[in-house]
Parts: sequence; structure tokens; C-alpha cells
Amino acid sequence: MRIWNLSLDGKLVPLDIDLRYVLLRNSSGFYSYAIFKHSKEWPSSSFGSARLVFKLSKDKFRYMAISDKRQRYMPLPEDRKSDRADSLAYREAVRLVKPKERQFKGEVDDKYQYSVESKDLKVHGWISTDKRSTGFWQITPSNEYRSGGPLKQELTSHVGPTCLTVFLSGHYVGDALEVKIAANETWKKVYGPVFIYFNSASTSDAKSQLWQDAKRQMKTEVQNWPYCFPASEDFPKPNQRGSVTGRLSVLDRTSIPARDAHVGLALPGTASSWQTESKGYQFWTRTNDEGYFSISGVRPGTYNLYAWVPGFIGDYVYDVLVNVTADSPVKVGNLVYEPPKDGPTLWEIGIPDRSAAEFFIPDPNPKYINKLYVNDTDNKFRQYGLWERYAELYPNGDLVYDVSSSDYRKDWFFAQVTRRVGDNFEATNWQIKFRLDRVHRTKTYKLRVALASESLSDLEVRINNENSYRPMFSTGVIGTDNVIARHGIHGLYYLFNFDVPGSPLVAGDNTIFLRQRRGGGPFVGIMYDYIRFEGPPS
Repeated sequence: MRIWNLSLDGKLVPLDIDLRYVLLRNSSGFYSYAIFKHSKEWPSSSFGSARLVFKLSKDKFRYMAISDKRQRYMPLPEDRKSDRADSLAYREAVRLVKPKERQFKGEVDDKYQYSVESKDLKVHGWISTDKRSTGFWQITPSNEYRSGGPLKQELTSHVGPTCLTVFLSGHYVGDALEVKIAANETWKKVYGPVFIYFNSASTSDAKSQLWQDAKRQMKTEVQNWPYCFPASEDFPKPNQRGSVTGRLSVLDRTSIPARDAHVGLALPGTASSWQTESKGYQFWTRTNDEGYFSISGVRPGTYNLYAWVPGFIGDYVYDVLVNVTADSPVKVGNLVYEPPKDGPTLWEIGIPDRSAAEFFIPDPNPKYINKLYVNDTDNKFRQYGLWERYAELYPNGDLVYDVSSSDYRKDWFFAQVTRRVGDNFEATNWQIKFRLDRVHRTKTYKLRVALASESLSDLEVRINNENSYRPMFSTGVIGTDNVIARHGIHGLYYLFNFDVPGSPLVAGDNTIFLRQRRGGGPFVGIMYDYIRFEGPPS
């Protein structure tokens, strides 16, 4: 346990950190959790990263597994050194040119290529390659301590061999997810427990056997959550927790069940504040086909209930605070989300799912591949250097999309990145062309732009006048999620709703110009989730 006092001011972050390890009889592994505490009389504090790091024997653990599809033999840590690898655009990424084993020659190694969304990050680890294979697994039975919601991406395992338990990180979100504690503020949070599980096998299919066994153990740990054994009053036992149930519908002309919606509890805030909330706990689930949901094992406290529905833009927040206690299940009844929409849809680009995965993702430069993702269309975006392909695919001008003939799966690049010209990185200006048969010049149209990621970007919107000094709309500089560099396909979600007067529109051909005005580096840019243009309300 690390104890802080005023004599350490300026030397250590003013936090008590109680890191605990728990061994249970007849258990093939150990549990670990941490309690972070800030006392009332202490100075202000902030931190953006907290993790457990396990470094394994590089001579034994060579095979890494983070999902059914994402498994492979890994290079050695010395293969990344300067005499064996070429540095790439940032220090985490290298190209292996003289690895000790030829099978890795020419590959890119980068820990961010192995990130996983929180909702799917339940078990990952390593398998030794000696005669009797041993598995080392990190199992996360609950995401209640994690910040940023179920789509927040975290690091897992990477060359080292390294196995991570990430309690908190700003990866794929930015510094908005930092825990910020004011002077004289009392704060405490329990991170974990997580389970470090060991297994072994000596059969010919040991890798598959150990992975399947680790998944079975993960399911057991999930079923046993919340645990009874933590000897801390800060970790409520099962009978000290509550539950919330209800049903969510979507009002889209008619009321329909919100199928497969994400529904969660987090500290009170605005509709999307859970994305950057890091001081409290979060509890998420999915609705069934009829829109019903049930959230169990909830710590007592006061929450807002949040939701979003695949296929619909925007966020839902229940406008009544939800007070959870251990002795009284909360039934919120029938809730209705009415997505923003003013008039008829004239055209749309993409799918409203908070991701850019449906757009065109180019093949990687053959010089910079990770063999794990060759022929893996679901994870193609994890290949290194895809941002460089934009200028190669559009050498003579920026992207032009015609809503009448273009296909967003083929014609809309997954990220609006900068263009490299010599040693400079210049802003890019995309065009959306569309035709209107008639225009209501005295009425108001609506342009809705949902962003899946943004990094130090400023999106300016102009209509039918590319060279106008002032844009019709501007987002201002937003985002530090750095998703483009870290091989992600989404980060922070933003929804912008712009009123478009009829006066600049014309009957016939029109063009919307989307200029990401900031240059300066290869990773400045945005990813779109969905764009919709609506006519005036009826």
C-alpha cells in the first residue's frame, strides 16, 4: 500500500493506492484489485493512466491470444531494437527488418494493433511454447470500474511479452478522460478485481485447448460477479447491490422496440457525458428484440440512465435520476427515445453506428503489413499506415462524393486526413454533390453530421461557395483521441445539427464542402459516422 502525506507534495500524485492480491483455496490463479483514495484536506490531483503490467518470460511465452480470430506467434522484444527494426511514424510502431526469426521479417509491430473494445475485453493472454504449454490469462469479469462506456478501446497484450490490466487510460478518447480531483475533494474508487488465471496442457492442440479453457473460466468469473471475497467495505457484496429494469422504444414516425440498444448507468450528466466520465462506476447492458433491458449488480448510488440505438443518431438520457439501493429493485418502466429529425431525409451517407467501419478502408501498403490481419476484412483498419493511402488514391484532388451515383462503401474514404505535400501536411476539402428538384428559399433545411472520431480537427462547412471567407458552420477545434494513428475505427462521438437556410441552395446541382482546415501532421483528421440532409419540416 502506498500512503501519501503532505511531505510528498510535488513528488507523488496525492493519492493513497491500496493494491491487493487475493489467493483462494483450489483456485488456479489469483485476484487483484486496487483502491484509489483522495482525502479532503489534500491538494488537487489528476491522472490519466492506471494499469497492472505483467512481464512474462520472453523465452517461454511466444503465442498471444486476445480473441478467437486474433491469435498469433509474436516477435521477440529485441526484434524491436534500432539495430533490428526501422522506426516508423511514432515510437510504438516499428518495421522488423532483421528479426531473429525470418517469419517476422518485413512485418510491422505496434501494440495498438491489438486493442479491444471494453465490451469484448474479457480474456486475453499468452501461451508458452515449451513441451507442456502453460497459459497466462487476464480475465475481466466486469467493466463497472472502466470509464468511457462499452465501446472504449483498451490495450491488451503485446510484444514483451506483456499482459496488461488497464484500469484507466485516455487511449482513443484523449485527456478528456483524465480523473480530475479538486483540492479538498474526497474521492475513492475500486478498480477490479480482475483474475489472473493459469492453465496447462501437453496435447497436440494445446493452444486451442488452453484458449477454450480460458474462455470457460472467464464465463465462470462473470457468473460469480460481484464477488463475495474482497475484504473491503468499498466493494459491495451481491446482497448489497441493486438492479434496474425497463423497456426502451424508439419513436420514428411510429413507436418501435429499441433492439440491441446499449443502455447504461453512469454518474449524472448530459446525454453523452458518460463518454468522458471517469470518477464513478458504469453499468451497461443490451436490450433484447423487444427493447427490454435488465442491469444487475449495481452499486448503490444516484445515476442517470443513458442509451443509444444502432441505426439512429444521437444519445438518450432519462431525465429522472435513478436512485439504486440494495433493498428495492428499480423499475423505470417504458422509456421512449425520439431521435433528432425535423424534415424528410433527402439523402444520407453511411450507417449511424458510431463507427467508420462501413466506409472504404484501403489495402495497406505491402511494405507495412501485420500478417494477422491479411484477409481479415473485419480488422483491416488495424493495418499500419492507412492514412498515407489517401493521397495515393486521390493524387490530383480531394474526395468528391455524388449522392446519386456514389457508394459510401467504395467511394467514401474512412478518414478525412491531411495530405502530405513534400514535408508539409495540408488540409483537405471534401465535396458532397446532390441535386434538388426545387428549393424552398424561405425555409430551413437541416444538415446532421455525426463524427466517429476527431483529432485536433476543425470541420468547416460551406454550401455552393468553396471560396467564401467565412464558413456557414464550423465545429471549432475538437478532439484528441488520436484514433487515426492508433489503428482505431472510432473514438469520441459527436453529433452536429446545422440549420441550413434555403437561400444558398439552388434548384439543380448543389455542393456541400467539408473542409478539415487544420494541417500540421499526418494524424490530424476526422472519421465520419453518418451524414444526413433533411428537407424543411412539413
